[in-house]
Amino acid sequence: MRHRISGRKLNRKTSHRIALLKNMAKSLIVHEQIETTLPKAKDLRPFVEKILHSGKKNDLHSRRRVFSYLRDNSLVNKVFDVLAKRYKNRNGGYVRVLKSGFRYGDSAPKAIIELVDRDVASKGLVDKKRIEEQKKLDQNKLDSGIDKTQSTENITKDKSDSETLKQSSTSVSKKKITKAEVSTKIDKENKELTKDTSKK
Repeated sequence: MRHRISGRKLNRKTSHRIALLKNMAKSLIVHEQIETTLPKAKDLRPFVEKILHSGKKNDLHSRRRVFSYLRDNSLVNKVFDVLAKRYKNRNGGYVRVLKSGFRYGDSAPKAIIELVDRDVASKGLVDKKRIEEQKKLDQNKLDSGIDKTQSTENITKDKSDSETLKQSSTSVSKKKITKAEVSTKIDKENKELTKDTSKK
């Protein structure tokens, strides 16, 4: 019999179950509202409430304990600087679980777990920032690509201009040569005519 044994096994081994709770606790602290199955949400609530309650103490030992669960300094700072101040006058009950129907496919009961008095803007804020940064990077790549294409177009124009200049110079030199040849021919013909007239 399972007398005096609390918590669910969630069809996982101990290490897997603890890793699951840690990951879900991190997601809940980042987004302040997540959706999962009802049994997981019911097991996650005491896990997160202990983390948030230890955040009220704000000493080195409690910071190290919270870090051992979250393994992220930014989340630890959020727990101690933001959430501890938010729940300063609240003695427990930092998390609420709301049933949200059944999952399509296996009809598992779903639940929304959220922090009480949550910041609505924090849900998906990390993803929004990441998407904005990605758009900026893409825009910079496009701008640099346009600059490169313009520079290559300028280079090709310069090359074509230089080629046309070379062709025009060669044609001009050819024209000069032909004029010189024509003038020599004319001189020869004139000399021959003068010789003929002198003989007569």
